[in-house]
Order: sequence, then structure tokens, then C-alpha cells
Amino acid sequence: MKYIPLIIIAIFYFNFSTFSQDKVLDQVLSVVGGKVILLSDVESQYHQLKLQGYESAGDAKCEILEELLFQKLLLNQAELDSIEVTPKEVNSAMESRFKYFISQIGSEEKLEEYFGKSLVEMKEDLRDNIKEQLLTQKMQSKITDDIKITPSEVKAYMKEIPVDSIPFINTELEIQQIAMYPIISDDEKLAVKEKLNEFRERILNGDKFSTLAVLYSEDPGSAKKGGELGLVSRSELVPEFAAVAFNIKEGEVSRIVETEFGYHILQLIEKKGELVNVRHILLTPKPSFDLMLNLEKKLDSIAYDIRNGTITFEAASDKYSEDSQSKYNGGLMTNPYTGTSKFETSQIDPTSYYAIKDLDIGEVSKTFQTRDEKGKIVFKFMKVKSKSKPHKANLKDDYQRIQDDALAFKKQNIVNTWVEKKLETTYIHIDESYAKCSFKNKNWVKVQ
Repeated sequence: MKYIPLIIIAIFYFNFSTFSQDKVLDQVLSVVGGKVILLSDVESQYHQLKLQGYESAGDAKCEILEELLFQKLLLNQAELDSIEVTPKEVNSAMESRFKYFISQIGSEEKLEEYFGKSLVEMKEDLRDNIKEQLLTQKMQSKITDDIKITPSEVKAYMKEIPVDSIPFINTELEIQQIAMYPIISDDEKLAVKEKLNEFRERILNGDKFSTLAVLYSEDPGSAKKGGELGLVSRSELVPEFAAVAFNIKEGEVSRIVETEFGYHILQLIEKKGELVNVRHILLTPKPSFDLMLNLEKKLDSIAYDIRNGTITFEAASDKYSEDSQSKYNGGLMTNPYTGTSKFETSQIDPTSYYAIKDLDIGEVSKTFQTRDEKGKIVFKFMKVKSKSKPHKANLKDDYQRIQDDALAFKKQNIVNTWVEKKLETTYIHIDESYAKCSFKNKNWVKVQ
């Protein structure tokens, strides 16, 4: 009996019913403690699953209801245990979810068009839902966080998996890199500041901030929206930006603000409690062609020395690399999706993958130019440290992955036991229209 990874991806990441324009006529389907499940909750999730092409071997609506029953049981207990989430946690989780769905649908505009609402409106609609999700996650963590697993348990778990059910592992690579950033001259910085001061004067003299942001801002996420960020908390902004955003008056245009992304001017649109909505124009100083050419030559020289054995990749990374995350780890990169050093090819950015796709293990790539996660120009070269062939999972090559699966299985059994215990003391009511569902846990109906 497994609850969390079930079918309801939409429930966990994005409550589509929150944005629905045409909700079904509601009725109370279930009550868990003091928490209510509505017919619209089930119907909207069922609709999304149909759109995703999901097919259930049983009754999909019953599966959805059982998952919702579990979520409400966790939520009810979280409140009884006085578990709390902060506005900062809610805002951070909300940003992560929206970034994910924007990446899936293609753009903010497409997301807004699909739901017929602005991003700001959708975030406000989703806020309470995200808070509930975080409470249920914290409650589940409270149940399972202290659970450990031994090597013998991992081996026993692997033995229990039928041969035809052992997962297939795609090609995975471990990649090392040495990265360096071109120096920005004082003249380039001064030119950007002068341009921003010019924009500021134009705005003070009547030009629209939003128009200049569309035309000139180098923040791709906000420029097309007139520089508007939407309501955000202090924690979602870099400190230098937040310090200004929370201290200017409505309509006021700030002085120039320097952050790790470049130089900005801001205009406050509104402030709601601990949230602000600002417009900004971002300009980033560009390194000169000569400086970039010289940096590329320097990296070429370092790569040449590595290939000839004059210096090891690890020593060169420690000495030269400017990537703080990999510099002191021999240049070994960490996969942001998994937290491990292994990448599937689909998890490598296209520019980097093109540079290494034909390399053998131990080979060093040519130097290439790309941009980091903050949009800054960076030059780097890479080395393929390891590359696995597609294979069925085994304890020798995939121990960490199997250990994680075994631990998740053990935790799920602990959760199942917890549910059984809580059902003995928690009020549960399920409407007769769903009382005949073949729930995986039969006690959902028995306790009524």
C-alpha cells in the first residue's frame, strides 16, 4: 500500500483545480478529522489525469480519493501536533513549482493563456494549497526522518525484486569541469551605470518604466512583462535587491543597485505585508572581445597541460577554476536534480553536452563559452570521468540508487503502520457514492 508516489503528480506539485474556470457543482465526499474533501477535488484531478493519458487498472477516481484521504489525514495530524510552515517556506515552494511548470509548458505566457489568469493571480490562488502541501510533507517527514537502513536490508530488498522488474538504468556520466569568468573592466561597468541613470532620468521625466524594461532589460523572465516580478518575499530576492525593494515608496524609482546578476533600477508597484511587487531593469556589463579571447587561450593552455600530464585535472581545478561548487572537489560536478555526481544525458545542458558527447572516458573537451545559472558568460572545458552503459540495476554499479529505493520502501511500510494506528482514533466519513471503492487500505471504510 503506497501513498506518496501514487498517480497524483498534479496534486503534489500543482493543484490545477485552483485555477479552474468551470468547477463542478460541489458536495462533500469525505471528512477526515476536521478536514473536508470535495467532489471538485476528485473530479478536477481525474480530468487532469485523463488529459495526461493516465489509465488505471482499477477505478481512477477511487485511487484519487484514497490519496486525498491520506493527505488529509497527514494534514489533520500536523495541525494537532502544531506543526507550522513559514511564509518564506511557502513562497520558496511556490516559486519552485511555477518554475517547473513554466519549463514544462514552455513560457509564462503559455501558462497564463492556459489558465486565463496572470502569474500573480495564480500564485495568490495557490498559496493556501501550497501551505497545506508543506504541512503534509512535514508531517510525513516527522514519521519517517529517523528511519535508517542497513547493507543487509538493501541486499534483502534487491533479492525480493522479480528479475523482470529490475529497473533499467540509462547511460550516466560523471563530468569534471574547469570554469573561468572573463574580467569586466571598469569602463564597461561605468557604461552600464550611465545607461541606467539615463533610463532613470527618462522615467522621472515621464517615460514609462515598463516600456523601457521591455525594450532594454536583460532579465529574460521579467522584461517581456514590463520588468514586473509579481509578489515576492524578501527571501526570494538577493539581499542587495531586497534591501532596496522593501525600502522604497510606491511608484518611487530607486538608485542603481548592484547584485550578482548585474546592475538594476527598481520601481515599487505595491507592498502587501511581507511581500512586494516591483519592476526592474537589469543591465549586465559585457567583457571585451580581447579579454574573452585571452581567457579562452588561457584555458586552452591549461587543458593542453592536463592532456600532456604536466598537471592533473584535480590540481588544475583547485588552482584555476572559478566555479565554487566544483573547484575543491576536483572539478566534479553535482547533478542539481539528484544531488549525486551522475548525470543522464538529458540532464546536461545542451552546450555542455555538445562539447562532451563524443569524448571517451578520461578525455578533455575543447574550451567553449556558455552561460551559468545566473546568466553570466563563462568559459570552461570538461572531462568525462566515467560513463556507464545502459544496464539493469545491480548492487555493484548502482548501490546508492538501490539503497535509496530500499529506504523508501521501508519508510512506506512505516507510514502504512502509522495510518493504521491513526485510523483507530480519527473520525472518517466517506459519502455512500464512494463507499464501495476498493481502497488499498480497507480500513478507510471500516472506521466509519
